[in-house]
Amino acid sequence: MLHGKVAMITGASSGIGAAAARLFAEEGAAVVLMARRADRIEKLAGSIVESGGRALAVPGDVTCGEDVRRAVEAAVDTFGGLHLAFNNAGYASAGLPLHEVAPEEYDRTMDVNVRGVWNCLAHQIPRMIDSGGGAVVNTSSVAGTVATGASAAYVAAKHAVIGLTRAAAADYGRHGVRVNALVVGATRTEMMEQIISASPALESAFTAESVQHRMAAPDEVARAALWLCSEHASFVTGAAMPVDGGATATS
Repeated sequence: MLHGKVAMITGASSGIGAAAARLFAEEGAAVVLMARRADRIEKLAGSIVESGGRALAVPGDVTCGEDVRRAVEAAVDTFGGLHLAFNNAGYASAGLPLHEVAPEEYDRTMDVNVRGVWNCLAHQIPRMIDSGGGAVVNTSSVAGTVATGASAAYVAAKHAVIGLTRAAAADYGRHGVRVNALVVGATRTEMMEQIISASPALESAFTAESVQHRMAAPDEVARAALWLCSEHASFVTGAAMPVDGGATATS
């Protein structure tokens, strides 16, 4: 499905990002993995290469524009271009009323979820244009469409991701670059397990959000990102596609 393509995946050290890295590589893409945890992405890249795929680990923080630029340039230098990106790095904490969210927590939430996507788009899209076009998928959330009980900062940040997605789709459609977002529901990632461990009662609340009464597996979200990056979605851009088990359908 992705043969001959080069894909950059952020937040690739675990969960949805790691699942996407494996899936994109299985579908023929050369994958550039970016995350702060160097040991994890290096191990994942090694396993992809051992399985016959092409992969490169570039440790970095999406909140740092220079780190993102370095990862993009590594993709071009190593594999000859950049065609696809899954901007999946994110940060969330337990929900608190707005007035109880510390300023530094607000800043961290906005930096990772909004500035991180901004940095990625700013560096990825010019290289995609150089490569003849491409596709970007940004990870938003059910919290990007409705107030979910997550912190106000997280809700604001994930709404902003959808806004950035739509603006970029409008700006670069004429250059052959498609930009879409995933509206992701509760997913059993490492970050989610940490939240549940801290507040066990939240597990039943998360599963109740879905009309299927369960959380998603990371692979289920990764498959949606794969489809949006593929030619099967060639006329889809500027969309915020739910992958939420029906949570937003009943909101």
